[in-house]
Amino acid sequence: MTHVAFRVSKWLILSVALCAVVFALHSSAPTLAQDSKQSSEKGVASAAIPAPSTSASTTETEHTEYEISRLRSFDDERLPAALIIAGAIALVGVVWQLYRRDAIELNRGPRLAIMLLRCLALAGLIVFFLGIERRTSREIVHNSQVAVLVDVSQSMGLSENEMSADQSATRIKSVVDVLQNSPLIAQLRETHDVNVARFDQEIEPVVSLPKLQPAEATTSDAANPPAPGAPPKATESVDWSHELQPRGPQTRLGQALADELRLYHDAPLAGMIVISDGAQNAGIDPAAAVEAAKQAKIPLYTIGVGSAAAQHNVAIRDLVVPTRAFPNDTLNITGYLQANGYANRSVDVELTRRRSSDPTGGGTPVATQHVALGKDGEIVPVSFDTEPGEPGTFVFQLRVKAPPDDGNSRDNSREAEIEIIDRKTHVLLFASGPMRDYQFLRNQLHRDSSMITDIYLQTAQPGISQDANKILDHFPNTPEELYQYDCIVAFDPDWTKLDANQVELVEKWVSEEAGGLIAIAGPIETPKWIRSTEHAKLRDLYPVVFQNRLTLMDDAQPAGDTAWPLAFERAGREAKFLWIAKNAEESEAAWDTFPGVYGYFGVKNEKPGATVYARFSNPETGTASQRPVYLASQFYGAGQVLYMGGGELWRLRRIDPRYFEVLYTKLIRHVSQGRILRGSSRGALLVERDRYELGETAVIRARLSDPQHKPLTVESVAAQLLRPDGSTEPLKLTADAERPGMYIGQATVLQEGTYQIALTLPGGGDEPLTRYMQARVPDLERSHAERNDPLLTSIAKDTGGIYYQHFDAAIHGEGATPALGHAIKSRAEIKLVKGAPDKQFAKAQMQWLLTIIAGSLFIEWIVRRMNRLA
Repeated sequence: MTHVAFRVSKWLILSVALCAVVFALHSSAPTLAQDSKQSSEKGVASAAIPAPSTSASTTETEHTEYEISRLRSFDDERLPAALIIAGAIALVGVVWQLYRRDAIELNRGPRLAIMLLRCLALAGLIVFFLGIERRTSREIVHNSQVAVLVDVSQSMGLSENEMSADQSATRIKSVVDVLQNSPLIAQLRETHDVNVARFDQEIEPVVSLPKLQPAEATTSDAANPPAPGAPPKATESVDWSHELQPRGPQTRLGQALADELRLYHDAPLAGMIVISDGAQNAGIDPAAAVEAAKQAKIPLYTIGVGSAAAQHNVAIRDLVVPTRAFPNDTLNITGYLQANGYANRSVDVELTRRRSSDPTGGGTPVATQHVALGKDGEIVPVSFDTEPGEPGTFVFQLRVKAPPDDGNSRDNSREAEIEIIDRKTHVLLFASGPMRDYQFLRNQLHRDSSMITDIYLQTAQPGISQDANKILDHFPNTPEELYQYDCIVAFDPDWTKLDANQVELVEKWVSEEAGGLIAIAGPIETPKWIRSTEHAKLRDLYPVVFQNRLTLMDDAQPAGDTAWPLAFERAGREAKFLWIAKNAEESEAAWDTFPGVYGYFGVKNEKPGATVYARFSNPETGTASQRPVYLASQFYGAGQVLYMGGGELWRLRRIDPRYFEVLYTKLIRHVSQGRILRGSSRGALLVERDRYELGETAVIRARLSDPQHKPLTVESVAAQLLRPDGSTEPLKLTADAERPGMYIGQATVLQEGTYQIALTLPGGGDEPLTRYMQARVPDLERSHAERNDPLLTSIAKDTGGIYYQHFDAAIHGEGATPALGHAIKSRAEIKLVKGAPDKQFAKAQMQWLLTIIAGSLFIEWIVRRMNRLA
């Protein structure tokens, strides 16, 4: 019986071992491959989380785990685990019973040893069958995200409280103060990554601030606030005042929300914060974005800025005056009044004048008008026609005598500077042939007593008669001949007829002598020289880049059968030298009646730094986003060059001959301003235009000389920018290395009203140079500029967020309303990425199991032999 039991036990163990080995070898390789594939797929899935405007920061932790591969193929591991345990217990029990009977004749010690050794071998086989694996898994935490949208439209440049006389306390300044000096951002960063973006008509990222580590977060706790005046660590490196400048002419709040939600699609976005006055005035309705946020279960939190009350106020919103005038001109000065709360009431508007060197606040009365105010928000023009008077620089002030309950007295006046010039403008008309624009302008200038007109017609026969002060038989070829002119009007000239000395002379006349050039392109002569190496300096003068093709077939666009009106850019609509009527509205109406032009000279594009005023509007020309340039200009050194894409503006005469005359007179005076303002002073301040919208950057140029009237050679000069609120800003003008005596700087206008630039000449002895600029808010941003509480409330309420009417409530909470940092709950995502099975562990495990199984059987065999068992 003992012999039979032993043999049964032996064959049972060998059979189980063989089956286990075969089954394990058959199934382990596919299982390992499948596990490796699954691990790889999980890793890819976790890495595929889309990053918002800046990548979400993550933290990773690793831990080692052991698992039974045999159970992985089952959805519910409990049943097979129970069966395996029951089978193992039964098998051990059978083996134990058989061996107990087999070794019953032995002493207790050897009998137990044989049974334990056989059970140990059996346990090794069971472990081999189960397939224990070791893996190193990674736990990846994708931080919760919070998006902050800051409104930077021009309405954010208005006062935070319209009842306050402090004009510097603008809405955007209150936002900058909070972001820079309060713990708001630091509180959010304790739980989330914070991504800040700005929006107006478009949305642009500003900065991405990662979640604070625990050690950093404790420093921003309310119990340990930063030192007074010191910004939190979260925002030390961000120049908020530079990044958040109110420049946008529109507020597309709904579009910004929709774009930001798309950007964070599938990202762990915990909430979106909108800091705005709610002045939605363009783009899609915010309701569509709110519905998308509801579907995505993303709460929107809104913080209101500005005043919600529309106070009683009468203001002068704009003052339009010519930059310069001549003694015989009729000077038209137009102001624009806007009132709230004074419908059908009347006020007195007074115009005064003082010399620019006189103290601010004085002035001699010129005229007064009694003006009836319109309904709330309506713009009412008031116009004055006066004689310029004696030559000099004068400051005209328009002041409204507001009612006693006016809520804001600082916007009751506006100032503008006018240069009264008692000198004639010397003009050279230079044409390849007698085209119509040339003929009409020649006749006009000959009748103008403020102009001295010389002509050089390249195709003229000797002895020809022309209406001009002087007829030239050659282009000026000496400085004495050329430098006497303030302006050259060039009608499709044949520049190839000029030698190298004359070309260089023209370039120096513009860049160093502040000459003004009006260049009209044409299909006959212009193609001859635009690719000539000898005329590169002339191409540099032009504000456009000419085509660089080997063929010229597409350059000149000959007259077609249809006239196309000029499509004016915003710069063109605001440029007073393009106004052919008294004011912008009348001028725009006049241009609308102009049928247009039939052709243009094709160029590649405008140069960097050039200003485009009008384009050819035929939709079949150019591209959908950029039509061909027709009117453009640029500063070139001390002078200015205006490009015209064809000589067809004489067609304005068909509507009204005065339109053509006014236009060319203003164009000549505009490009000649550098020469006209030279006089006997040591310099002049020049700006591209004297009217800017809030948030735009004004490029300021100065032409300066030393006391000996030679070009100034210092590296930079310091000027002062006087803001509308009375504060000053230092302005640095840097020398232009290529043009001695020329200095360039820039300033961004962030307040509505009149700016003054003052520059004291190095070395003293002369009065400071001054220049005035006007900054205005467009009507779209001005209309209904009070804080829109209903819109901001609905955006927050409909998405499960909170509307905070002021920053203090958002930072510290208010009553039952939690602070913003506590209201936004974390949506951090945790992804578990399993690694591949540890091959070294598997190899070591196989070695140990083989040693245990083989060693146990070998030792058992020895014990049996020693005790003479079969």
